[in-house]
Formats: sequence, structure tokens, C-alpha cells
Amino acid sequence: MTTGRGIELAVALLLFAAGVVIYRRRDKGDSYGSQGAVLLFVIAAIVAIHALHLMEYHPTAAEADMMRSQAR
Repeated sequence: MTTGRGIELAVALLLFAAGVVIYRRRDKGDSYGSQGAVLLFVIAAIVAIHALHLMEYHPTAAEADMMRSQAR
């Protein structure tokens, strides 16, 4: 893991922790919860997915061969 990826993953964890703190401090009479906390959870998940390169495209062997043959 590169330094940049590590920093990005640390930021995702900090955003998640901030969401937990905000969610736990919400008004108990509020039945909907904290929208801010949910937004932080979503952003943390997106940043973590990006940091871990989970959506990175890897061509199959057939696709790689096709691309090589078209490049000639």
C-alpha cells in the first residue's frame, strides 16, 4: 500500500468515526436520526473503496489480447 492510499484510508476511518460521534450525540426524541452522520458514513465508504482500489478495472486475458491485436 502506498503512502497516498494509506492516508486516504485513514481519512475514511476518521470520517466514519466522526459519523459515529455525530450519530451518538443526536437528540433521542428524533426518530429519523442524524442525516449528517449518514452522509459521513456514505462519504467514508466511497473514500475507502477508492483507497482500496476495489472498483479498478482489470481486463480478462481475452480482452487484453484483443486490445493488443487492435493496437497493431
